[in-house]
Amino acid sequence: MSAAALVPLPVVLPLLAAGVKFAIGARLPRLNRAISVLTLGAVLVIALVLLVAADQDGPQVAAVGGWDPPLGIVLVADRLSALMLAISAAVTLCVIVYSYGQGIADDERGLPLAVFHPTYLVLAAGISNAFLAGDLFNLYVGFEILLVSSYVLITIGGTASRVRSGTTYVVVSLLSSLLFLAAIGLVYGATGTINLAHLSLRLRELDPNVTLVLELALLLAFGIKAAVFPMSAWLPDSYPTAPAPVTAVFAGLLTKVGVYAIIRTETLLFPDDQRVAATLMVVALLTMVVGILGAVAQTDVKRMLSFTLVSHIGYMVFGVALGSQLGLNGAVFYAIHHITIQTTLFLTTGMIERAAGSTSTERVGGLARTAPLVAVLFLVPALNLAGIPPFSGFLGKLALIQAGAEDGGALAWILVGGSVVTSLLTLYAVGKAWSRVFWRTPRVAMGDAGEHEVQGATIGGREIRRGGRMPRLMTGATVALVVLGVGFTLAARPLTDLTDRTAIELRDRATYVGAVGLGDVEQRIRTAQAEGAR
Repeated sequence: MSAAALVPLPVVLPLLAAGVKFAIGARLPRLNRAISVLTLGAVLVIALVLLVAADQDGPQVAAVGGWDPPLGIVLVADRLSALMLAISAAVTLCVIVYSYGQGIADDERGLPLAVFHPTYLVLAAGISNAFLAGDLFNLYVGFEILLVSSYVLITIGGTASRVRSGTTYVVVSLLSSLLFLAAIGLVYGATGTINLAHLSLRLRELDPNVTLVLELALLLAFGIKAAVFPMSAWLPDSYPTAPAPVTAVFAGLLTKVGVYAIIRTETLLFPDDQRVAATLMVVALLTMVVGILGAVAQTDVKRMLSFTLVSHIGYMVFGVALGSQLGLNGAVFYAIHHITIQTTLFLTTGMIERAAGSTSTERVGGLARTAPLVAVLFLVPALNLAGIPPFSGFLGKLALIQAGAEDGGALAWILVGGSVVTSLLTLYAVGKAWSRVFWRTPRVAMGDAGEHEVQGATIGGREIRRGGRMPRLMTGATVALVVLGVGFTLAARPLTDLTDRTAIELRDRATYVGAVGLGDVEQRIRTAQAEGAR
């Protein structure tokens, strides 16, 4: 059996499992848990098989329903798609295990958990569909699947703070979806196709100014989803109130789907446009600086991490803006590193919340005595995020800085300086939080809430039971992600070789177009048009 036959399964399997779990409801909890873990485990194995196949044999393509492209829907697993799919599968698997540990510890049964876990699988299916989409409309469908499920997850439990923050999230997401849909309409009106491979051929025939309008329309929609400046203000207010597993998977993956869409369209559809490249560099710099200045000012760990999330999106946009092989290599490497590290930090913050009842650095202190393992589990990914050698965060930043120096332009050098400053301020922000939470005496009594205080709550919205032994599943899932993050460092050479081959493939559009089979189709269309003209 060809590996291409496996391409639809990362989308289909979670949807089927979600349907079964909705039918079961809150009954048979062990069967419920087994279905989720086995399904996401199977998706992880399939993603790894697709990654090996895409790396050795080129992009794996599946035409849904037997309809040939560009009319039919195609799912494409090239190196970039398969790599993002594999990392997202590993992260979603660890987060679901963590959520089971939290749910069991909080004795949460029935609703809303009967909704939470199947909705989580629908979210995983949407993420997979977005990574595998071979056309703009299917990419839009992937976004909508994950966004609709995220609306449920971010407001689950129905607390006032979650509903308030969820409202902002829903409004912003609907706006970005409308912009994306309008951009798809413009692209189709100008080219007559929405297939990505076909677009890479058709867009070259358009007036450059028309192409620029289409590119900016898509970038605007993807920029909101990726939370790049100035379209990032919604994120720090939306994520912190959600349950820890939801915040973790949102922070790790949802913004990266937007980054993935930017990488895919900028390399396949709009390569070598220096006008937009300069704009992207300015946006990358502002995203880094504004985000990290916001992080430094925070006194709540969740909000601080939300601002660093925004800030570090700038690194990936920097690599895309450079557009060179080394720049794309650094952007892809940094994306998979950041998915893992940011998810780990938010899961660890959930453990802080469970141990102390809050994530405010003004109200929590001295946790190193009562929760030393949590201190280690926070410190390792925090140093990784800050880019301390020899962690993978350092390797990703180093590749981007080298790419900036290789470019040699004034903007590139400014971004190199901005990258270094952002890295140092990240170290300051996470170091300050770690020091206060784990070593210092709390400055404020537990009953005094600050202006931006985020009260700890279970998945179901009830108050978290403080203290007690940390649930093993929560600890095990977090340790697994910490090990994965450290593993990126230990396997740095083969991993950077893989991301380098990914960058080469991204710059060689013929590989993608040829795999989809549109090279011949385009030639037949041109031949028919020439014969008709004669």
